Amino acid sequence: MIARRVENKIRQALLRSPSVALMGPRQVGKTTIALNISETVPAIYLDLENRTDLEKVRDITSFHAENRDKLIIMDEVQRLPEVFAPLRGIIDGERRKGNKTGQFLFLGSASIDLLRQSSESLAGRIAYIELHGVDVLEYAGDNQEMINQLWLRGGFPESLLSANNDDSLYWRRDFIKTYLERDIPQLGPRIPALTLERFWTMLSHNQGGVVNASQLARNLEVSSVTIGRYLDLMADLLLVRRLQPWTVNVGKRLVRAPKVYVRDSGITHALLNISGYNDLLGHPVVGSSWEGFVIENILSVAPASSLPFYYRTADGAVIDLVMEFAGEEKWAIEIKRSSAPSLSKGFHIACDDIKADRQYVVYAGKDKFPMGNGVTAIPLWNLMQELLDYEK
Repeated sequence: MIARRVENKIRQALLRSPSVALMGPRQVGKTTIALNISETVPAIYLDLENRTDLEKVRDITSFHAENRDKLIIMDEVQRLPEVFAPLRGIIDGERRKGNKTGQFLFLGSASIDLLRQSSESLAGRIAYIELHGVDVLEYAGDNQEMINQLWLRGGFPESLLSANNDDSLYWRRDFIKTYLERDIPQLGPRIPALTLERFWTMLSHNQGGVVNASQLARNLEVSSVTIGRYLDLMADLLLVRRLQPWTVNVGKRLVRAPKVYVRDSGITHALLNISGYNDLLGHPVVGSSWEGFVIENILSVAPASSLPFYYRTADGAVIDLVMEFAGEEKWAIEIKRSSAPSLSKGFHIACDDIKADRQYVVYAGKDKFPMGNGVTAIPLWNLMQELLDYEK
């Protein structure tokens, strides 16, 4: 089993806050972490996809009264959003009795933004944490072979730890099928599974690109509005990331549409029927797949106060990832799969445009070294460690 860095973060949050919400896609490891925590504190675990458990918490006030000395863990909490309404009174009542922390742990398979809409009454009473897929620091460190395996198979633990690539691919295909045929319909949208799979596959082919809604609409024989609805759904389920453009006025014509990534590289490869590492290296998506993989790994360790963007002008000045921190410090990050990276003039122009405080090139080598003009070449794991240290 892979030790997940976020487990300690959840334990610390439970010491500060009466409730914590851990969000992440299905099968990414939320339940395992919650059960680990339940072994060290008095706790009761409820799976809200189980009808019996769901009925137990419909009257959460009574259930809490019977279990007020335990951490109540509710898995797949998006199945019962109305549970949040009475929690404010429960938490405030416990505060008056001196019980201020560690009362509820919610697990959900929808985005934090979506959950916030359901739990607005808990403002100041809940901490939100996102669980990403297994990342480079958790699994590989500076071992390039293991990094490549993580890139190929993706960050879902069962896919990553499969006995071989074929078993991993079968798991990911079953994951995709289950999402399309069971999980998404349970959340309400009535979208044909085949249509949504085609849409997901099209996004994989266009990994890291700006979505052309009109073209996708024509290919799927639906409206552009429907494409937007599909994209919202995939983003809410934490399966797709929309990377927004950095658009502060710099006196230039900027690309202002978001770039879209399928968040897990292994799912991207399964949708494109890429089974092995050599197949990946020979596929047209290889460069954009690596870019998406690097971005997801970076964001898995980025401080909560930071915001990710990309930057592109109509004249071709480009930065793959701009990290903007609370103190308004900006990092410009270019992503290269090569072990001998080189930079275009457009990157330097873009760094001047945004007045980047640090300039990095993430590449597939093991050494950190200066490239001149204030740019540092850095391995992925090394940059991730710098981001962890930055938060401290």
